[in-house]
Amino acid sequence: MTDMDGVLVHEGRLIPGADAFIERLRATGKPFLVLTNNSIFTPRDLQFRLRSSGIDLPVESIWTSALATAAFLDGQRPQGSAYVVGEAGLTTALHEIGYVLTDNRPDYVVLGETRTYSFEAVTTAIRLINAGARFVATNPDATGPSSEGVLPATGSVAALMTRATGVDPYYVGKPNPLMMRAALNRLEAHSETTVMIGDRMDTDIVAGLEAGMRTVLVLTGIVAAEEIDRFPYRPHRVVSSIADLVDEI
Repeated sequence: MTDMDGVLVHEGRLIPGADAFIERLRATGKPFLVLTNNSIFTPRDLQFRLRSSGIDLPVESIWTSALATAAFLDGQRPQGSAYVVGEAGLTTALHEIGYVLTDNRPDYVVLGETRTYSFEAVTTAIRLINAGARFVATNPDATGPSSEGVLPATGSVAALMTRATGVDPYYVGKPNPLMMRAALNRLEAHSETTVMIGDRMDTDIVAGLEAGMRTVLVLTGIVAAEEIDRFPYRPHRVVSSIADLVDEI
């Protein structure tokens, strides 16, 4: 399994060697998934964006926090209802499991990623949580990348909502092992024979460790080499980029 942003692409641009890595996986027939905590886009959207950057992979090989959140809700409360703060990746995933999206006494408030958080929508979500809706968020990432610098992400907005309601969300995406176990089930793979490749210590690496997988940190994304020792856990391996792994497949 591999993360997407910071490992394969960075702001839509191919990270050198990522295309060769995916092609080698496909050529050898090794099962794999590309994981992302980004819930903005549908898997088909992400497939197109990756193809535009030079990486061609089937839509079935993409697993997002939106899909993981939908699977979680479907298992907890099938055919339920939700008020969603997010984009098409999340709303589509919930529609596909038969959820009704409404602001009329929903079972859940579901917070996902968007580049245009609406104060009105966040206010509505806060009021619904105060009225008894259960609070779920796709992922805890406090910031996300952009060409201009970092942007506030789901975790930051969730903190605002928690401060206003006193209710902590249940985060489904990385580093929750729930997302990793769902991905393993999708691959029909065992954790002991699976590797997690990522660029973030606080999501990718800890999620892989807690799920029992071997982990590889690449230095093309969020974490710099000198920052690794700040964490109480370590990846099994550190490489400069995913290009260093191509010949080992």
